[in-house]
Amino acid sequence: MAANNNQNKLAFLSMPAPASYVAGLGRGASGFTTRSDIGPAREGPSAEVIAEAQARRGEEPEIDPDQFQDPDNEYGLFAGTSYEADDEEADKIYDQVDQNMDARRRARREAREDEELAKHRAERPKIQQQFADLKRGLSVVTDEEWENIPEVGNLTRKKRKRDERSFVVPDSVIIGDRSKGEYENALDSRQQESGGFETPAESGSLTNFVEMGQARDKILSLKLDQVSGTSTASGLATSVDPKGYLTSLDSVVLKTDAEIGDIKRARMLFDSLVKSNPKHSPGWIAAACLEEHAGRMVAARKIIKQGCEQCPKSEDVWLEAARLHNNDDAKVILANAVQHVGQSVKVWLAAADLEHDIKAKKRVLRKALEHIPNSVRLWKETVNLESSASDARILLARAVEVIPLSVELWLALARLETPEKAKAVLNKARKAVPTSHEIWIAAGRLLEQETYATEQTEDQRKAKLDVVDKTIEAGVRELRRHQVLLTREQWLKEAEKCETEGSLRTCEAIIKATVAMEVEEEDRLETWLSDAESAEARNMVGTARAILAYALRVFPDRKTLWRRAADLEKAHGTKESLNDILERAVHHCPQAEVLWLMWAKEKWVAGDVPASREVLEKAFVANPESEQIWLAAVKLEAENGELEVARQLLVRARSVADTQRIWLKSAVFERQQGQISTALETLQTGLKKYPKFPKLYMVQGQIYQSQKNYPAARASFTAGIKACPKNITLWLLASRLEEADGKSIKARALLDKARLANPGNDQLWAEAVGVEERSGGSSQAKTVLARGLQECPTSGLLWSMAIWAEPRPTRKSRSADALRKSADDPLIICTVARLFWAERKVEKARQWFERAAKMKPDLGDTWAWWWKFEKQHGTAEYQEEVMKRCIAAEPHHGATWQSIAKDMANVGKSTQEILVLVADALH
Repeated sequence: MAANNNQNKLAFLSMPAPASYVAGLGRGASGFTTRSDIGPAREGPSAEVIAEAQARRGEEPEIDPDQFQDPDNEYGLFAGTSYEADDEEADKIYDQVDQNMDARRRARREAREDEELAKHRAERPKIQQQFADLKRGLSVVTDEEWENIPEVGNLTRKKRKRDERSFVVPDSVIIGDRSKGEYENALDSRQQESGGFETPAESGSLTNFVEMGQARDKILSLKLDQVSGTSTASGLATSVDPKGYLTSLDSVVLKTDAEIGDIKRARMLFDSLVKSNPKHSPGWIAAACLEEHAGRMVAARKIIKQGCEQCPKSEDVWLEAARLHNNDDAKVILANAVQHVGQSVKVWLAAADLEHDIKAKKRVLRKALEHIPNSVRLWKETVNLESSASDARILLARAVEVIPLSVELWLALARLETPEKAKAVLNKARKAVPTSHEIWIAAGRLLEQETYATEQTEDQRKAKLDVVDKTIEAGVRELRRHQVLLTREQWLKEAEKCETEGSLRTCEAIIKATVAMEVEEEDRLETWLSDAESAEARNMVGTARAILAYALRVFPDRKTLWRRAADLEKAHGTKESLNDILERAVHHCPQAEVLWLMWAKEKWVAGDVPASREVLEKAFVANPESEQIWLAAVKLEAENGELEVARQLLVRARSVADTQRIWLKSAVFERQQGQISTALETLQTGLKKYPKFPKLYMVQGQIYQSQKNYPAARASFTAGIKACPKNITLWLLASRLEEADGKSIKARALLDKARLANPGNDQLWAEAVGVEERSGGSSQAKTVLARGLQECPTSGLLWSMAIWAEPRPTRKSRSADALRKSADDPLIICTVARLFWAERKVEKARQWFERAAKMKPDLGDTWAWWWKFEKQHGTAEYQEEVMKRCIAAEPHHGATWQSIAKDMANVGKSTQEILVLVADALH
């Protein structure tokens, strides 16, 4: 019974555990679920079981204050009510509202998230996006380019780690290596008995060291003889040239293992090629070239010989064979070649090139002509070898009989004949080759040369030159009849070619006959003007002149055409041709004032003042009310000392033309002559007629200021500012007047008002900076300059002032900023040139000065800085060049230039004198 009871006590071990059983729960353990329990996992102990276990341990259970709350009513207000149908409907409505609000918020949230994601992708794009365009570009990579992409190597420039493993060396190796350099200084017992070293052949005999030394010298002498190429047995004589030997060492090409391997592989490929296709001549040539590159000339000649045997009809193989052999062997090879390819021009020419004697060359070429009589190249080479013109003429006569369609041979024969016979030759050529335009052009050139070669009257010469026009015109017509339609551009190129070769009349004839081709009627003027400009740009002045001449015949009343033609003659022609153009221009365009003025100025510059007066008188008749012509006449008389005549002209001009500029010039003229009261009266009358003309107020205020009459000057400037508030110069003059009167505060106030009336004007800001600098406030000047740059960030004037306001070390970086902001401003370019000048970089400074002058040639200050620079660092030629270019540009602007040029003390001075004064004033 006891045994059965014990057995029953352990029966629970084989029984399944209860559903809520947790091992060790009575000792405070809690249930948990492992990964293996996922699936049919068991539930943990219930809350009652846990509470009971805690009670046995003496623990008080934690009570959640909200555990008895109604889950549907958090505050328990409706816990006792029943859930009806309207409550369910209300819950559905609330759920629908929650869903709608959630959907609205979701759309906004998703839009915000998309925007943030796009911004993030823009700032930090994926690598895939960065290389998207490059991936798309891979679609155009061909298979051949893909195969040629090199293999990736170690581009990290990091040294690869070497194998640092070490191995234990046996003691026997160490002992053997240690004893390798030791010397034995003791004799063993046998050597002591024999008294010396034993030879391997005979024990007990002594070694003869003398014989060993002689044998060594013998071997060395033989080696030296082999190197030197001599057969001397002593080895003392040598023919090695040290310099030549070193030169030969330099010429030796040492091939690497990779190159040798490539040569071997190529040799195998070419060997397979010539064996599989022995009639393929390029394969033999390539194989021979490979052996030549490898330095095996014997093998190369052997291969090319086989190629000649296999491909006897290939001229390239024979030519390659001749190239690989010396001169005598090459002659034999080419002699064999003509037996197989007797119609090859290249082979015959190569054979002729091998001959060094002129007679031998002629013999070879004439033999070639027997085999190939219709080769133009052979005939040309044969003719070129003839030193006698008569022999060359005979050969060419035969050549054109054999090859009547070769234009080159016909033209060469015509060049060797006399003019009369040349005409006959060209007529025959025209009949033989009716589609060649070169023959017609050659005929025109021949007529032109014949005309100028003989002494004739002007009428006879003109008549013969007209024949040139008719010949070219007939040639164009005949070519069109034979369906030879050269384009207009091709004819213009032929005209330029004639001009290059000195046939200007033929060039003009071609232009007359073809320049109107393929041009719409309404586009003719623009097309011809562009043609003339492009020809002038290529320095083809004759072609441009001919195009403009034809255009003037079609449009004789176009002022722009006459002006363009006059500019062309002024730049590239003579004074006579320019006067002729201007005379014709004013005849066809009498109302064009600029043409009259150009003509009068050219006469005046040439020193012919009466002729200039005569031109202006004719201009008065054609344009009685022209302001420019009246002022030009006044300037002519005033600068030639006829002051009273100039005054009378101004009086008449005020009554006839009566323009504001004439009143201004009248006042300035009287002021220059010292008639201040008359000038002021003229200004008063002019201001009554033209109260909105600012320059009248300027001159009046300057006159009063020069008389120290500051109130009157202030009144003049004030009236001008009220009448013309947008005129910057009036504001500047008024400010400088206050500054001259010692009222800097009022000058600042005026400039502030000016900036309000004219915002964004850099001149006003620059003047404000100048006022602060002159009054001693350098820090305030920098502040004003900074404000000006904020309002006018691209002003070259303000940036230039900012550069010079910086200390010397920081000017370079400041100039870089200025170039980025206003790179095309000539003031900045000139400032950079001055910086290079300060650093003694002469060539760079000269280049930048030239760039600034080209950018705006009307800026006089740039020319003055450049000329000052050349005076210090340049030669006399550079100074003369700058002076000449400045006089041609006739500058009128620039702060320093205008102040000096308009000074009463410098009235009547030339551009050259003004340039010197301005350069001296600059610092």
